[in-house]
Amino acid sequence: MKILLTGATGYVGKRLLPVLVKSGHKVVCCARDVGRFHPSESLEESISIIEIDLLDRPSLAKIPKDIDAAYYLVHSMSSSSDYEDMERRSAMNFREAVSKTNARQVIYLGGIANEKTLSKHLGSRKRVEDELSLGEYHFTALRAGIIVGAGSASFEIIRDLVEKLPIMVAPKWLRTLCQPIAIADVVIILEKTLGNKKAFDDNFDIGGEDILSYRDMLLLFAKVRGLKRRIFILPVMSPRLSSYWLYFITAISYKLANALVESMKMEVLCRDDRINHLLNIRPIGYEEALVSIFEEVEHSQIISSWKDSLVSADGSYKLSDFIQVPGHGCFSDQRSKSVKDKAVILNRIWSIGGKGGWYYANWLWRIRGFLDKIAGGVGLRRGRTNEHEIAAGDAIDFWRVLYANKNEGRLLLFAEMKLPGEAWLEFKLEGSKLRQTATFRPRGLLGRLYWFSVYPLHGILFTGMLNKLTE
Repeated sequence: MKILLTGATGYVGKRLLPVLVKSGHKVVCCARDVGRFHPSESLEESISIIEIDLLDRPSLAKIPKDIDAAYYLVHSMSSSSDYEDMERRSAMNFREAVSKTNARQVIYLGGIANEKTLSKHLGSRKRVEDELSLGEYHFTALRAGIIVGAGSASFEIIRDLVEKLPIMVAPKWLRTLCQPIAIADVVIILEKTLGNKKAFDDNFDIGGEDILSYRDMLLLFAKVRGLKRRIFILPVMSPRLSSYWLYFITAISYKLANALVESMKMEVLCRDDRINHLLNIRPIGYEEALVSIFEEVEHSQIISSWKDSLVSADGSYKLSDFIQVPGHGCFSDQRSKSVKDKAVILNRIWSIGGKGGWYYANWLWRIRGFLDKIAGGVGLRRGRTNEHEIAAGDAIDFWRVLYANKNEGRLLLFAEMKLPGEAWLEFKLEGSKLRQTATFRPRGLLGRLYWFSVYPLHGILFTGMLNKLTE
């Protein structure tokens, strides 16, 4: 079959793609920015890539007419405060475009929506489902609650809370019940639903075998990690305070924390397990999923991460818009030093950030990350998806990778921290020298004042980092 895959650069899409290819399908991968899409060489013969923006209706004309089915795996919750309207318009445009093709089926992964009153987040997912169901094709909606997997937002939140807080004074929504499902099972269900006539024109709740409170999930995580943790519930903690609690302790943005808190106050339990009988599968339990996840993490086999999503006010820009570092109207701090072993230097550069830190004055980086959190930014807690590999689009602490070519010896990062302007950090091997350049394009007077206020620290920080990289 010829399959259209939206969200090919997303957390679920990256994991579904190799499964579809292995099953013999030809996959048309949709990306809003092809510069962020880096499929493995083993997939290249079975896929094609088109650059489309679901909010830009003319761009959807690129969708081939001869597709047999399509997956809708996109959402905008963490990228905009107006994500409800963005999600509705995206679904409407997609429905109209795919209805003009030969597609017999569209499969949508949304959220469990069985409560009479839904949160803003879950309500938006349900409206997307309603829009997509009106198309000229058979429609299958799969509704999931908490998806647990290496690199997933839920996994990273739980890990941050459990590993950082021996004693938690937590909000009352930790008593809320949910039915988590492993990402491996989500991918299996997505693949087995494809072309299955028994799943046409219907919706299904998908979940694992365990029904747990969020408190149970935290304590089971601690058990698997061999940690002793105590949790005390504070019944008077407001939604806003709960959001800040998640935001400052974990790696997620405040917008995402706020949306999640609203949803976590509602039970997300499956109505039934008929999808399991229809597909002849048995999803694993939460504890078994955690054991599998840590095996994946320990072997650095994280395929995708929620951190791959861009941090943007409106999600309208592409990485390629920033790959050419400007010169006019910019401040620049450029330093270079001779190197002896290029391979060693490149390995150090490609391991920068995350747990390994920034090689010099890490305490200054941590302070900058904390200040960024206070200002509503991403801080340093995102770390990096893989300890030694880097690709364009990856997150490294509060930077986004714009360009990474180890053979060329160039790594270019774009700052996603809160700044009165735009900032780039570039490492480039030129002959026998490593050139390290920090560029800042100020926005107004405040931007200029910011540059001159931090410039003395740059002399310490960037000189020390260059020396450590080249020693």
